[in-house]
Amino acid sequence: MSSAQQAGEMGARRITNTWLIDHDGQTLHGDFILNADGSYASSNGDEDVLEIIDGTDRLITRSFQNWHTHLAMILNRGMGEGLPLMEWLESAIFPVETRLNPKLIEIGTRAAAAEMIATGTTFACDMYFHTGTIGQTLAETGLRATLCGPITDGLTPNFAPGSGDALRHMENLITGPSPRPERIEYGIGTHSVYVCDEEILLNGSELAKKTGATLHIHTSETRKEVADCHAATGMYPVEYLDSLDYFTDGTTVCAHCGWLTKREMRILAGHDAHAVHCPTSNQKLACGGTMSYPAMKDAAVDVRLGTDGSASNNSLDMRAEAKNASLIQKHDHWNARVLDPIATWQLATKESKDWVTWDLDDIRMRPVGKNGRRLLANVLYSGGRVMDVFVDGEALRRNGKTLTVDERAAGEALDEAVIDYYADL
Repeated sequence: MSSAQQAGEMGARRITNTWLIDHDGQTLHGDFILNADGSYASSNGDEDVLEIIDGTDRLITRSFQNWHTHLAMILNRGMGEGLPLMEWLESAIFPVETRLNPKLIEIGTRAAAAEMIATGTTFACDMYFHTGTIGQTLAETGLRATLCGPITDGLTPNFAPGSGDALRHMENLITGPSPRPERIEYGIGTHSVYVCDEEILLNGSELAKKTGATLHIHTSETRKEVADCHAATGMYPVEYLDSLDYFTDGTTVCAHCGWLTKREMRILAGHDAHAVHCPTSNQKLACGGTMSYPAMKDAAVDVRLGTDGSASNNSLDMRAEAKNASLIQKHDHWNARVLDPIATWQLATKESKDWVTWDLDDIRMRPVGKNGRRLLANVLYSGGRVMDVFVDGEALRRNGKTLTVDERAAGEALDEAVIDYYADL
């Protein structure tokens, strides 16, 4: 088989006369072949491809990766605005979550997927209830995800407290067939040290170690969480988790990490844990502190970026999250050089295998600048319209229209669900 035939069978596309930005943040111009395996090459013009796209008014980039979400919490978007954290949880969030069922989760997940695709994100690391339903729904949309089901007694509405059913359910999902194995996998969600007792933390860690699954936890999100943990154990949260042998090397996701000591940062680095910066959520909930990116990098911690759920962010748009991350780090450290466009880009797209194209006719993407030098900053700080999204060579969105989710239907279903189930809240 010739290389041209191979390109066509792999779902390759030729995009002509266009701009391209890969992980390195450098801007290239020319004709490019985008291969289904995520690689790209300059085009000779004679390859056998699925289609040829005129890229004159497009910018090709890697897709965003959202490393901490509660996707179906899009059902709670706009609820309890302006309330302090605990009042917000007790009056707006917890009452809603007791009413969750698979249908609501499906509706919320589908709407969240539509938002991610429309804003250029192809991966989410999620933690939410009815995890199997989330997996089935996302498989239909074509997105990638690691779905970490909560095993927390008393907060998991679909399982009886103390039954152990949540843990057994997640083990069945992890070891059973995925609805789309190349894109959807399952993991363990141990909510936090203030919700999970030692037994639950250890049970989750043991299962993750046994199966090689991702282990997902909220870590040092608030000052109160940190103070309470220290008062109860004599240790800060990451120290406490380490004392339990909780961490799974290379596969633990720690969301927030806003109140860490340098010793804790070194612990995370030693376990090759992923620390997820969620600046918008931290600010909206008035946590009073966000991750110190320079200190984390000095400690060699692997930092990722996430939105948190739409309830505490109002958005799953990673462009806005990347901008916010860059600005708050510059502001907090009095240093305009922290998280420059290239470093911010690499934080927001790390490990992406997929491609997005942006509309250069959108005024927010202009001016392009000499040799396209302004394009990266435009995407990160100004926004722009997503034209195409390609995952494994599959088009999830083409010419500004999402193909795998009916956006209007998803939005209408979301409205109806909120009115039917939450009208009194």
